[in-house]
Amino acid sequence: MHKVFLFLLILIFASCSYLPFTKKKDDDTAPKDTTAKKTSKADRKAEKIEKIEDKEPKPGDIKVIDGVEYIYTSNRRFMLTPYEPEYVWVRKDQFTPRMGEALLSGGAASKKEKDEMERRIAKLEEELKKKGIAPYMVYPQQMGMMPSGMGFMPAYPLIAFNYPSPKMKRRVIVTPFIDNSNYKEEGLGELATKRLISRLENTNAIICVDPNVLNLKGILTDPTNLKSLNELYGIQAVIKGALSDVYTSSSKIEGKDDKQTSFAMSKISIDIYNTDTNIILKQLSGRNPISMTREKGDMSSEKSKMKAIDLSIEIIAEDLLKAILTLDWHGRIASIESGKIYINAGRLSGLEKGSILEVYSIGEQVIDSRTQTPLGMIKGNFKGELEVVELFGVDASWAKIKKGGNFTPTDLVYFQK
Repeated sequence: MHKVFLFLLILIFASCSYLPFTKKKDDDTAPKDTTAKKTSKADRKAEKIEKIEDKEPKPGDIKVIDGVEYIYTSNRRFMLTPYEPEYVWVRKDQFTPRMGEALLSGGAASKKEKDEMERRIAKLEEELKKKGIAPYMVYPQQMGMMPSGMGFMPAYPLIAFNYPSPKMKRRVIVTPFIDNSNYKEEGLGELATKRLISRLENTNAIICVDPNVLNLKGILTDPTNLKSLNELYGIQAVIKGALSDVYTSSSKIEGKDDKQTSFAMSKISIDIYNTDTNIILKQLSGRNPISMTREKGDMSSEKSKMKAIDLSIEIIAEDLLKAILTLDWHGRIASIESGKIYINAGRLSGLEKGSILEVYSIGEQVIDSRTQTPLGMIKGNFKGELEVVELFGVDASWAKIKKGGNFTPTDLVYFQK
C-alpha cells in the first residue's frame, strides 16, 4: 500500500506543467526582443571606429578612402617651404620612400629568400668593385636609425637659415640628362630628366622652365646665355645632369616560385649653374642603395632600374633644393603701358595682390681680384617701389607705382622682405 502511494505521488508531479523548484523556460513562441542587443553591438562598433579615427596616425599607417590606399609619411616640403606639416597622407601608388624610411616592408621573408637576396647583392657588389665602383649600401638596420626630416644627425640642433624671398618660387632649367649607361635604347636618361623635374616641382618651391620655349641659341650653360637667362627670364639656376653606372642583377629562387627577382644600381651626377655668377654653384652625385631596389615578377629588371634612378635622385634632392633656395629671387619689368607696370611674374611665382616690389636698375658683376672668381651681381640704383594690383595669365601681373619713378623694361624687381 505504501509503494502504491509513492507511485501515485510521482505521477502527479510528472503531470504538472512545471515544477515549483525548477527555473521556468522561456516560451519559444514568444517574440524575442533582439533590437536592444543589435543596437548595443552597433553602438560598440561605432564607438570602436570612432576611437580608431580619433587616434593620432603614425608614420607608415595606411587608410583607404573611396577604394584608394593612402600612406602616412614624412612631408618632403617640411622645413623647406613655410607652413608645411611634418607628416602628410600620400597616395600609396604615388609614394616613393625616402632615405630613413622602411622600404623592405614585404613581411617576413623565408630564410632561403633572404640568403638568396644577400647572395645576389654580394655578387653585384663584387662586379662593381671589379669595375672600380664603390657601391653605396644602406641596410635596413642602418635605415631604421636614420631620422626623418632634414639631416641624419638628430643629436645636433639644426642651424636655422633664413632663405631669401621665402615665399617666392625659384625658376630653374633642367637640361636633358646625358646618358652614359649601357641602356641608352631604353631612354633612361630621358626618364631621369623627367623624374628630377617632377621631384623639384613637387616641393612647391621650384618652377621648372622648358628651355624649348626660350628664344636662346647655343649651349645654355655658356656665360652669355646664363646672363640672358638671369636678366631677361628671371631664371636663377640651370641644372645639368648625367646618368651613369647603371647595373642590374636578376635571378630566380629555386623551389620558391618561377618569378624573377631583380636589383639595380645607378648614379646621378648634377652641376648647378648659378645664372647670377655664370659659374657652377655646386656639384652633387648620388648612388642608390642596392638592397632598396628589389623588384619581383614580370618586368622586374626594368622596375628595379626605375627605382634605382628615383632613389639616386632622392639622395641628392634635399641638398639640391637647399642650394637653389639660397639664390635670391627677382623678376623684371616686362613693359609699361598707360601707367601700368607689367611684371614677368605672377601667381605661379608666388606674388599676391598687394605684394610690394622694389625696383633696381641692372647692377654690375663683382670679381674677386685675387682669384678672378665672379662673386655675383650687386643691385643697381634703387628706383622705387611697386604694388601688385592684378594677377593675370599663367605667371604675370601688373602693378602701380607706390614710390619713385623713371622705370624702364630693363629694370629688375625684388620681393620686399
